[in-house]
Amino acid sequence: MSNLVIVESPSKATTIKSFLGSGYKVIACQGHIRDLPKSSLGVDLEHNFEPKYINIRGKGSLIAELKKEAKNADKVFLASDPDREGEAISWHLSRVLGLEEKKGGRISFNEITKNAVKTAIANPRPIDMALVDSQQTRRILDRIVGYKLSPLLWKNVQNGLSAGRVQSVATRLVVDREKEIRAFQPTEFWTLAALLSTPAGKEFTARFYGSARKKAALKNSADCDAVLKLLENAVFTIKKIETTTKKKHPQPPFTTSQLQQETFKRLGFSTKTTMRIAQSLYEGVHLGKREEHGLITYMRTDSLRVSAEAQESARQVILDRYGANFYPAKARVYQSNSSSQDAHEAIRPTDPARTPESVKDSLTSEQYRLYKLIWERFIASQMQSAEIEQRTVEIEAACADGAKLLFRASGETVRFAGFQKVYGELREEKDDEDSGKVKLPPMAENDVLGLKALLPKQNFTQPPRRYNEASLVNALEEKGIGRPSTYSPTIETILARGYIAREKKMFVPTKLGEVTNEIMEKHFPTVVDYEFTANLEKKLDDIAEGKENYVEILGDFYGEFKRLLDQAEAEFAETGKVALPAETLDAVCPKCGRTMIVKNGRFGKFAACPGYPECKTTMPLDAAGKVSAPAEEKEEIVDGETCPQCGSPIVKKKGRYGVFLACKNYPECRYTRQIVKEVGVKCPKCGGEIVEKHSRKSTFYGCSHYPECRFSLWDLPIGRTCPQCGSLLVKKKNGSIACSSKECKYKETAEEKK
Repeated sequence: MSNLVIVESPSKATTIKSFLGSGYKVIACQGHIRDLPKSSLGVDLEHNFEPKYINIRGKGSLIAELKKEAKNADKVFLASDPDREGEAISWHLSRVLGLEEKKGGRISFNEITKNAVKTAIANPRPIDMALVDSQQTRRILDRIVGYKLSPLLWKNVQNGLSAGRVQSVATRLVVDREKEIRAFQPTEFWTLAALLSTPAGKEFTARFYGSARKKAALKNSADCDAVLKLLENAVFTIKKIETTTKKKHPQPPFTTSQLQQETFKRLGFSTKTTMRIAQSLYEGVHLGKREEHGLITYMRTDSLRVSAEAQESARQVILDRYGANFYPAKARVYQSNSSSQDAHEAIRPTDPARTPESVKDSLTSEQYRLYKLIWERFIASQMQSAEIEQRTVEIEAACADGAKLLFRASGETVRFAGFQKVYGELREEKDDEDSGKVKLPPMAENDVLGLKALLPKQNFTQPPRRYNEASLVNALEEKGIGRPSTYSPTIETILARGYIAREKKMFVPTKLGEVTNEIMEKHFPTVVDYEFTANLEKKLDDIAEGKENYVEILGDFYGEFKRLLDQAEAEFAETGKVALPAETLDAVCPKCGRTMIVKNGRFGKFAACPGYPECKTTMPLDAAGKVSAPAEEKEEIVDGETCPQCGSPIVKKKGRYGVFLACKNYPECRYTRQIVKEVGVKCPKCGGEIVEKHSRKSTFYGCSHYPECRFSLWDLPIGRTCPQCGSLLVKKKNGSIACSSKECKYKETAEEKK
């Protein structure tokens, strides 16, 4: 039997090939082999939104090879990724290769291991057209929005702009957060802490609460001063100590969004970096002895499901490494979100027994750190809960006037580490005192405490934080916008389009992003509406489950979208083009004094004078977007030389092709010439000096009397003549000495060199 297995990537093909025998050939199709055309909409809006697919340019030879191999094979297995995109790739392959159902079979696996691959090959299935329809619907929706909205933005805002369905909503999230920050009004409040000491002399800090009846808020300095006045000569006594034990349960294994958020916080990886490294761990890593292994399960998932086999393997690892008291009475099962597709398992190691240390030498630093995080999170998710002892101390401050004020202190002690033995808690961005997790010394009720100091502190409420990669992914997930596979490309797209920018790892909207968002909210409110976008995602899920007809979904969307598009075009026809505010810089034009602005060019952003075309000054921008004016270079005057045209001194200048000589009044006086380097050899034709010259491609040697004398050589003349014909000898690039004449074949021997 001759069998052909078609996968997406070469690395995945290498791993799968190592599992199968000589009767199998594994080829990578390198993603989609056909798609909608780039030059047109590619969707027949009048006939049930029929897509018009074409083979992707540049894949002709690959398609020819796939057709040839498929024709010669007895069985063809389509093994693209186990999601909607992968199902669509397999469907396109079956159509382009003309596979009959009995010859071609769809196989899928959640992990690239020998057992998973062989089980899948033993159980091929037909292509799931519900999944294909769902993917096509998403593709057509995005194409309609992009190809209909983008021209509107080009015409009425700025050339080169583009709009996307999910990207527009993500941009709105960043813009809305910035509006909240700008509108925020800080409110003053005060906190008061007391630095106290136990009878044994151990110090700790307690915070002012109020009285035994109610909590008191210190709204300003007057409130704080009033409490400080009461506390003069107060006696601090411990009135009550409460000790409770609580259980802290482990977090579930990773979904895609949780992995992206956690790697950003713990490892500093961007979502793009995380998915790139995870892809390599999924597709397979060389572990020696000609072994290729996929180390993690499929990394695009929103499910928390874990197979029974993986649970049992994790149980064995926990028992062997940590002991029976670290494993719960029964295996932990986590409930996925109601909106999860649950098509795959959570992200976990394919073999929990393969510890990070055992594969460290076979991985890059990034791969090791990510695999270690995934392994630890999964093992911890199956472990026993941690036991935390919490102690709350109430301290009464008896004031001189009889008032009794209340202070509180709390602390935590780990009684049993449980899962935290493997996966520690990530501290929040606040100190231990603010989080109520100070370490308290031994103390008892009715102990009289010594007062070391009262510590009043003025505070102000803070505005909401800007989004970073982790929090933006979390917001997209919470609002049901996009799917695990879309979070990373969505963020990369709106960054690349200049709608948002990074400032100290946080996202801020650009002026372009704010203007574009304003237009979208005004003219296309449904496209950027959070709830509408989330409902559309739900409808895509329903199509994948066979509950909805994709033509009806597209028809409903396009009917409303077309109405809004026509209305927007009519309004723009009346109001004219939107004036996009220029982005100003903290720099002035050195020629005319105007404030410099940011412009976009072929090679990115640059600083320009707004007085163009009268003033054409431009300057480069550094990585931080600041003007990086080049340092003023001192012109080196060439001694004894003057310009033959105007008599001014000759100076050295720097150009595109290196240093050259020019009149000091350049560019008013256009006299220039190359810097020549004499090689100490006379021209055999006119007696002039042979000098080193430069062309765009290479160095050559020519007469200094050019253009009167056009003698030239490609190789360096050495000042001796050929003993056979009398022409100049030259030194070749390989170091040999030979005659410069093409007719003469003389080459100097080693003895002659001596």
